[in-house]
Amino acid sequence: MPYISARTTVSITREKEENLKALFGKAIETIPGKTEAWLMCEFSDNCRLWFKGDNSLPSAYVEVKLLGKADSDSLERMTGVICDILEKELSIPADRTYVKYEECEHWGWNNMNF
Repeated sequence: MPYISARTTVSITREKEENLKALFGKAIETIPGKTEAWLMCEFSDNCRLWFKGDNSLPSAYVEVKLLGKADSDSLERMTGVICDILEKELSIPADRTYVKYEECEHWGWNNMNF
């Protein structure tokens, strides 16, 4: 039950959104037990993000929410993959990207909780 939300200061075309969705779908497999089959993605572009007191450069804030726990090594690899994706697809530098992880004990779907 992973969820990835990406907020960016740059525009995301429909084509880029499809690419990001597919790349995040592969990236989530960096975390053991997670697959694209359960991944939900959200993209918000043209956000007004200020980073280090500046909003003139491309920036991104990404949240990754997971059911259960993940080991630190997997999360660090995931951060690298996310930063690479955003740099290649949207020209957002890794040093202008924050990635936040949230591990959830309870997650609901289809009238029930896992």
